[in-house]
Amino acid sequence: MRADSFTSSRPSAPVVAPLLEVDNIRHAFGRHVVVNGLSFRLARGSIACLLGPSGCGKTTVLRAIAGFEPLMAGRIVLDGTLVSSPGRAVPPEQRRIGMVFQDYALFPHLSVADNVAFGLRGVGRAERAARVAEVLELVGLSGADGKYPHELSGGQQQRVALARALAPRPELLLLDEPFSNLDVDLRERLSLEVRDILKAQGTTAILVTHDQYEAFAMADEIGVMHDGVIEQWAGAHALYHRPATRFVADFVGQGVLMPGRMQANGEIGLELGKLRPLAPLDLPEGAPVDVLIRPDDIVHDDASPLRADVVHKAFRGAEILYTLRLAGGGKVLALVPSHHDHVIGQPIGIRVEIEDVVAFPAAAQR
Repeated sequence: MRADSFTSSRPSAPVVAPLLEVDNIRHAFGRHVVVNGLSFRLARGSIACLLGPSGCGKTTVLRAIAGFEPLMAGRIVLDGTLVSSPGRAVPPEQRRIGMVFQDYALFPHLSVADNVAFGLRGVGRAERAARVAEVLELVGLSGADGKYPHELSGGQQQRVALARALAPRPELLLLDEPFSNLDVDLRERLSLEVRDILKAQGTTAILVTHDQYEAFAMADEIGVMHDGVIEQWAGAHALYHRPATRFVADFVGQGVLMPGRMQANGEIGLELGKLRPLAPLDLPEGAPVDVLIRPDDIVHDDASPLRADVVHKAFRGAEILYTLRLAGGGKVLALVPSHHDHVIGQPIGIRVEIEDVVAFPAAAQR
């Protein structure tokens, strides 16, 4: 039997269609293009995040998915149905999409139970009451059904908004900066709790935020947006350790871009020594490059001959974030256990431990 004619008897894995397809969409306000050829897919049960600075277009993408903004180009397909394209838009109420807004958007004159039941139209009274009780228990608000929004804390109001969005069992849940009005501690705790709730329900969701820690806590996959496009779509670990662009490297996490030059053997020479980049750079010997150095790439080591002076320190409880100046003037950041409390101006020993060396052509080479 010819090798190229052999067919395996092993059944192939079924191809699972994504719940959501956003295909090359474009949107503008007048002449100002805010979303420009953006695409991504989302599997059923996944939690995704559109992460980026204010004005990058992330909320406009969310509104287009919800049906509140028309498309100039491209298409949006939800569960196999075309819901948006130029000249076509399925009304928002027919898309089976739930939405949680930044300002909660609760009705102040309605009780918690009535707020949650608002989207349960065409449902019998007993079934509606059972579903309201179910989702209130899910979000940890059992017994609060008779209260009014002004009697609740900000975190409780956000839970009511989440319960209201989940009550009709939407195909897709959209969360628009849902924790931005909360204090930092509550924001971090609630983001983890909301992820657990969504995963327990098998809910597919998209979060929009400018806060990378919210994105890391909640999302399975993250699209970093800049100027209306997604610069990289990946998990949190890849975004931090293997950023695809300078913008992602700068926006995600902390670090510095240290200047260096290409060597004949493909390594990069810089003040910290010689490093081999994760991906080969198609640049000639001597070409200037910038190497990403994260705080966790610099290890405090008193025995190391490489020394650096402490120029700034930020206490963070278990760790201190030091800004260090090398002998040649370059600066790096280092996370050091807080029992190593060094004073400003003190020289300390450091060594470099970088698993994935990421470098970009210097500005003059781009």
